[in-house]
Amino acid sequence: MTAKADVKTSPAGASDKAHLVLTFDNNRFASALYGQFDENLARIEQKLGVDLRSKGNQLSIQGDPTAAEQARRTLDHLYDMLQKGAHVGQSDVDGAIRMAVAADDQLSLPTLEKKGKMSAAQISTRKRTIYARSANQDAYMRALERSELVFGIGPAGTGKTYLAVAHAAMLLERGLVERIILSRPAVEAGERLGFLPGDMKEKVDPYLRPLYDALYDMMPADKVERAIAAEVIEIAPLAFMRGRTLAHSAVILDEAQNTTQMQMKMFLTRLGENSRMIVTGDPSQIDLPPHTKSGLVEALRVLDGVPNIVKVRFEDKDVVRHPLVAEIVRAYDRAGSGGPAV
Repeated sequence: MTAKADVKTSPAGASDKAHLVLTFDNNRFASALYGQFDENLARIEQKLGVDLRSKGNQLSIQGDPTAAEQARRTLDHLYDMLQKGAHVGQSDVDGAIRMAVAADDQLSLPTLEKKGKMSAAQISTRKRTIYARSANQDAYMRALERSELVFGIGPAGTGKTYLAVAHAAMLLERGLVERIILSRPAVEAGERLGFLPGDMKEKVDPYLRPLYDALYDMMPADKVERAIAAEVIEIAPLAFMRGRTLAHSAVILDEAQNTTQMQMKMFLTRLGENSRMIVTGDPSQIDLPPHTKSGLVEALRVLDGVPNIVKVRFEDKDVVRHPLVAEIVRAYDRAGSGGPAV
């Protein structure tokens, strides 16, 4: 069961304030919802400007009517996550707040179900379930469900690569694809690839490490290792894609801003039967040699208006890492400069 909300009438002279009372039917989940020393409630108060007061499994919300309703949606969503076995931390609280606020912006994609219940997009694998933490994440995750080719464009820390790998892992687990292919251009960002020790695999592995990390987050380590050994999961530099047709596969190209125009065309034309392709990148973080045009930038221009291709653009407000990361992104944007990001 979900939290129950009873709307109480505000006293005379306080008609501009709303007073909601939520009753949670599981004391253990209610305690986890509030957080240690009520830290989650304090976070919601700070972000939405409401007053939250708990007494056992009852919680009162007072404040501006819009903010109070956003707080109710936030708490209801987090409680629902707990009921489904998820752990709720600060990043989950922040994400639920973003989604609750975005629901008032009349998004083109649905975030509200009947009776005002928030419906955030989610990706479920055997190891974990991931919920959208921003409006653009919600749009991205829904696009991954319905489209064969999706571009996720935006700054570091917005989850575009992580969610792409999670979606690919889910498709593999459900038997909707036969393999996962993860690729990145091995472009040097201030370092010389040739000076790195080891054979070619050892040289390119550092460039592909974020893809490995995301995989291990979605699937048990032993299954990842077996799948890589059996080539059910393939992680390779972009150059290894030439001449292939990638059928029955979930194919991800990460750091696509560092592809050349020819590389991008080559990659996109690898799409085969019953495959899904996801391209992620940040056009503000191009590490190509001077006067070399980015294949990602060109593809976004050339493919504009082509049906069945979805482009989701993330912004600094979608950064879901440490809050300071969003401030760093904004600072670099204001300065009009950048550096390598992942």
